[in-house]
Amino acid sequence: MIELIKNPNIDFLGKRYIAFVLSGILSIFGIIAIVQIAKGHANLGIDFAGGTAIQLKFEKSVALHAVRIALENGGIKDFDLQDLPTENKILIRMKKSEEELGHVAEAITDMLSQKFPDNKYVIDSTTVIGPKVGGRLRADAAKAIAVAVLGLLIYVAFRFQVRFGVGATIATFHDVLAVLGVFYIIGKEINLILVTALLTIAGYSLTDTVVVFDRIRENLKLRQREDVKEVMNSSINEVLSRTIITSTTVFLTSLSLFFFGGEVIHDFSLAMIMGVIVGTYSSIFVASPIVLLWGGKRPFARK
Repeated sequence: MIELIKNPNIDFLGKRYIAFVLSGILSIFGIIAIVQIAKGHANLGIDFAGGTAIQLKFEKSVALHAVRIALENGGIKDFDLQDLPTENKILIRMKKSEEELGHVAEAITDMLSQKFPDNKYVIDSTTVIGPKVGGRLRADAAKAIAVAVLGLLIYVAFRFQVRFGVGATIATFHDVLAVLGVFYIIGKEINLILVTALLTIAGYSLTDTVVVFDRIRENLKLRQREDVKEVMNSSINEVLSRTIITSTTVFLTSLSLFFFGGEVIHDFSLAMIMGVIVGTYSSIFVASPIVLLWGGKRPFARK
């Protein structure tokens, strides 16, 4: 493996209290976001807030970007687009109720008819998502994240010890809260795509944390006469190059998706960029310090 940093000797755990303050602030933002989402006051997508979806079937293939520009120039707001290129279909989802749909649908058809006069289309289907369904989806999304985090706790507790499991779980939950809080603050839409990103971030964060924990566990067994804090610090330094390489690889991939992946996965890739940064930080400055604070005495290192 490439060793980016030769013999690093950084006192990561010595800065744990500063990290706890920063993590506390990020977590508070996330908690506020959860409360606002539960009240329906956040920028919720139609998956959670309710709305209408119109599916159009064109005779020829049509560019998603061209449809987006046509709708935006026509004054249509708060919509999402999704294409099915093999069937020449475009799905338009809007935060409009069934009562408001009539004149909006007519405006959309007029705009697209003017924009694509040589490409005829028909309204293939119309679907209305009511507020009750949106509320149910919000609850199911919260359950999905809770079950995932609980599964991480059980896995790491079985693989290592309960202390490690708690540290990994808190770090993972911290990452989810941080990304969710930032999305809420900057006014990004909260939808099922973001939930998918949060679950992906949870998996990435756990992977990075397990690598750090594995080296800590190994060194605690080999260097039983040394101070626990020193052993943990040196273990983090030993895997630092590996952590940087992995994080940079995922970061560059997510950055490419952000700039070149198109509008459909724009928010997903943005969440992944944030998640990689926060996940790398938490595996070092959140998960490991929690293990140290819980079991910093030497006996816990022995089986």
